[in-house]
Amino acid sequence: MENVARKFGLQINQEKTKYVTVERKNSLKKNKIGHLKIKNYKFERVENFDYLGVILNEDNNDQTDFQERINNANKTYFMVQKFFKNKNIPKKLKLRLKNIAIDKMLTYALETWILT
Repeated sequence: MENVARKFGLQINQEKTKYVTVERKNSLKKNKIGHLKIKNYKFERVENFDYLGVILNEDNNDQTDFQERINNANKTYFMVQKFFKNKNIPKKLKLRLKNIAIDKMLTYALETWILT
């Protein structure tokens, strides 16, 4: 692991490195190891992990991520609510803002969602 990291000019930081074990839905909770030890490094196990704006969890449950997206989109809407209610601003501009800000927030990383 160290050799591969060095090839790319990276260093392993065990304080910042965490890991999550993603399991199938409804699987039994096995091997609840608190730490993973590799050579001189000790990595902490976490239940949830925010990776590139997507919340991953050990239950492989997307509900946490979906709810977070909905909450963030609602916050954004309420921040610009006066803009949307202003009758002097063209409808086309309002629609463009909605598409750029709110819709993108809701659908970010859509290709990773499991829809079944």
